Amino acid sequence: MSAQPDHAPVTPYAPSPGAPAELLSQLRADPRAAQWVPAFEREWTDALEESRRTFSLGGLYEVVQGWQGRLASASAVDAFVASGYDDSEFIDMAELRRRRR
Repeated sequence: MSAQPDHAPVTPYAPSPGAPAELLSQLRADPRAAQWVPAFEREWTDALEESRRTFSLGGLYEVVQGWQGRLASASAVDAFVASGYDDSEFIDMAELRRRRR
């Protein structure tokens, strides 16, 4: 018998070292740059301070991954908004969670 696991461990997400700079240049080129660049810089600064305090890179990775997702989905969100689709039936998840308590 072998003591080897029967599955491969999940490799945690780790962006490349240049990912934050590349992401920032993409954000600067986006039409929403006036709002997005300061927000990214604020989140990055907060995550960097947290990283220095805790010796953990997780917060930095989360900021990069979150902003990569926002940037990747921006065109789909724009298309949804431009379509005029009626989203008045929207359910606020925070309100739903409060009702369940």
